[in-house]
Amino acid sequence: MKRVLLVIGMITLVGCAAWAYEAWSGYITTYRMSAHMDKLNEDEDNLFYALQQYKERMGAYPAGNNADVAKALSGNNARSLIILVGRHQDLNEKGEFVDPWGTPLRIYFAGEGVLIRSAGPNKRFDDTSVHNSDDIYRSN
Repeated sequence: MKRVLLVIGMITLVGCAAWAYEAWSGYITTYRMSAHMDKLNEDEDNLFYALQQYKERMGAYPAGNNADVAKALSGNNARSLIILVGRHQDLNEKGEFVDPWGTPLRIYFAGEGVLIRSAGPNKRFDDTSVHNSDDIYRSN
């Protein structure tokens, strides 16, 4: 009888340890995702503000791709005007703005609107046919 109780106790202990590990790893993953999302939101807020400042001073949004936009905001424009993008904005080796996961942001301009797109945690831009896309879109 003591052996049966000992085996049941050991199984319970292992089960509780496995449950605690899963709960803790889920908490850590959620915390990391939240930190990345907070950073992405702050970076996008700063970028929207910088683009608006650029438009007010230059008369239009900068033209071109991500790297061209970064260059224009850093002073490579007709007036050599430098627009600060808040805190240090992460750039990759090509001079492109990147999201917290290291993927270059996609920046789209249409009339008065700006759309910034992040590939999200999977670092892959998904198309509309993907049901579980983790891409993050934000516009002004």
